Amino acid sequence: MSWHARRDGWNPQAEDARDDGDVDYSRVIHSASFRRLQGKTQILNLGDSDFYRTRLTHSLEVAQIAGGIARQLEKSFPDHPASAILPDRGTIHSIGCTHDFGHPPFGHGGEIALNYCMRDHGGFEGNGQTLRILGRLETFSANAGANLMRRTMLGVLKYPVAYSLVRDPARIPGLIAGPTTIKVLDGQACKPPKCYHDSEQDVVDWILETLSDTDRAEFQSFGLVPHKHGKPLHKSLDCSIMDAADDIAYGVHDLEDAIALDLVTREGFAAAVQDRCPTFLDALKAKYPGESANDVFSHKVDGLFGGPATRKRFIGRLVHHFLTAVEYVELAPFAEPLLRYRVRVREGERQARGAFARTGAMHRRDGSLRYEPLLGAFRASAGA
Repeated sequence: MSWHARRDGWNPQAEDARDDGDVDYSRVIHSASFRRLQGKTQILNLGDSDFYRTRLTHSLEVAQIAGGIARQLEKSFPDHPASAILPDRGTIHSIGCTHDFGHPPFGHGGEIALNYCMRDHGGFEGNGQTLRILGRLETFSANAGANLMRRTMLGVLKYPVAYSLVRDPARIPGLIAGPTTIKVLDGQACKPPKCYHDSEQDVVDWILETLSDTDRAEFQSFGLVPHKHGKPLHKSLDCSIMDAADDIAYGVHDLEDAIALDLVTREGFAAAVQDRCPTFLDALKAKYPGESANDVFSHKVDGLFGGPATRKRFIGRLVHHFLTAVEYVELAPFAEPLLRYRVRVREGERQARGAFARTGAMHRRDGSLRYEPLLGAFRASAGA
């Protein structure tokens, strides 16, 4: 039983020059589920601007960054045992492009609403729906959905615990009680656990059937927190690469969209991140000596809030900085190498990346998010 196996079986034609990763990437790119991502925006969907990112463009960026992380690990740690089992380009691009297949419109709000609607039918969770789409609903095979490699499916399995096992039974999806005729969902009660759907148990069993009983039990373990859903503890090497790429793309590129659409002020951004990115500033100073005199931070902010070409150059520097700050982590309990090794961004860089990702929320709290452009776009889109 190989990590290259497919549930429905498949043999390439004799003249087919593609490897297994290329086949998976072809199926992903040509799937209806991939095309559907173009209608889902990342931070807003107002007006006729063609600048902001959709889930489709975000997924392409995640795939590219994930491929870059894999190559960077290979270069930075040539003698590390994990470097010998890094995914090929087709496989990691497939995982990156599919990671948001199951996420609904309206982000986590849509996920909460669907979990409420499906409360009597097994619930709903976006990552679990991704697995369902790839393992059952896509039409590249009769019975196995997209019929991707076992390794690709393992990379997609972000939370390897079933809904019924990890949900807090005290949390019953429902509406907020009150003297109002407007039905409002209770967001906390309707929030789903991080999981796969119980309906996909046979798919998960197939993905994990190459593992020893010990590895499988540990891989599917989860932590318990009082009055909350359980939290899955593990993910595969490939999934961790995708997850790091997703965090980088989300944090940096949504910031770029917000700046370009005039939703974030220079002053508010500077106040929110100045003390949270010292290692990035040190790296800029060392890599580009003389470019910014002694005030590296002001030079960076000027670049981000300058013209489009300058902004793109500094956004590229941010992405490259986080991409090259990855490292391996070893988890001793596992015998299977794809589970034993994981990837993460180094601690100091994780703090900086988090600061960029949280900038929008901070601006909303301190009032420096500019509502005028947002309101104008809404009125234009509504024909007001």
